[in-house]
This record gives sequence, C-alpha cells and structure tokens, in this order.
Amino acid sequence: MKPTLTIEDLCTEAAKFAEIESLYDEPVLYGVTDGKAIGTYLEHKFTAYLAEKYSSQQGNSALGIDIPALEVDIKVTSIKQPQSSCPFRSATQKVFGLGYHLLVFVYDKYDDFENRTGRLNMQHTIFIDRSRTGDF
Repeated sequence: MKPTLTIEDLCTEAAKFAEIESLYDEPVLYGVTDGKAIGTYLEHKFTAYLAEKYSSQQGNSALGIDIPALEVDIKVTSIKQPQSSCPFRSATQKVFGLGYHLLVFVYDKYDDFENRTGRLNMQHTIFIDRSRTGDF
C-alpha cells in the first residue's frame, strides 16, 4: 500500500525530481522549443514519478488541476522567457487568488547537438500557497 501524498511530500519530491531531471538527457526534447510541449512533458513525467511512490488522485493537465487531491496545479516555464499559462478568469481571482496552490518548475533548456538530446537544467522549484496567488 502506497502512502497518501501530502503537500510536504509534494515539495520534497519536487526538489528531488528537479535534481534528477537536471542530469537527464532526453532524446524526445532535442530541438523542441515549444514551451507548452516542454511543460506537458515535464508535468506528465513528474506526475508519473509521484504515482510510483504515492497514492493520489490523478488530474488532467488539459482539463484542470494536475493534482486535484491536494488542489495543486503544476506550471513549467523557461527562465529565458518566463510566461504564465494560468490567466485569471475574473477580477475576484486576480485580487483574492486562484483558489488552488501552484507548483512551479523553472528550467533552462539546452540541446546536445552531438548526442541529439535535450536537457532541462532545473533552475527553481517553487511552491506557491493558494493564499499568495492573488494581487491583494
């Protein structure tokens, strides 16, 4: 029986995952410059990593929150061109927040032309509590 994932576990595992990912050469990422494709790749890889260790309700990145049991959405962005794929849906969200937590992975991608692989050198792994997602 796998343990249930907690916010504390999530933060610990995200840091471990980022360290591992920073060392991993991925042929699928070679030449990829589309931030959405890279984000989807990393979100799916991280949620699969969590599923190996913890029991948790799986989300769907296209339909909503990535880890619904913890009310956490995963965002992935490049340090060279940061962007948000999480627009506010209303003025209320902008002021009071999104209503869920964010786990943000910030990467610097580079390609190894000789080996034809891409690598995501993870720069930051940040957990943002739902109370901090608004402008106040």
